[in-house]
Amino acid sequence: MNNFMLLHQLPLEKYGKIKNITTTGIVRRRLLDLGMIPGTVVKALMRSPAKDPTAYEIRGTVIALRNSEASNIIIEPLYTRIGDV
Repeated sequence: MNNFMLLHQLPLEKYGKIKNITTTGIVRRRLLDLGMIPGTVVKALMRSPAKDPTAYEIRGTVIALRNSEASNIIIEPLYTRIGDV
């Protein structure tokens, strides 16, 4: 059974592996340009006091995404980051 979730649902300090981006057009292009590419590992770092946006670590960089953008990214939650043992 698949245990996929949307990126904005990822708990803080947890990792997820990007599986798919469901949006199209300029928003999809922006997400791809930011490194949100299927197979990439993302970590949820912190949320603003209003819970939107959320800061994510991706490929060694911290970016902030609004929940409306992060809800277009399907991830597979990971227990540990790939390479951490």
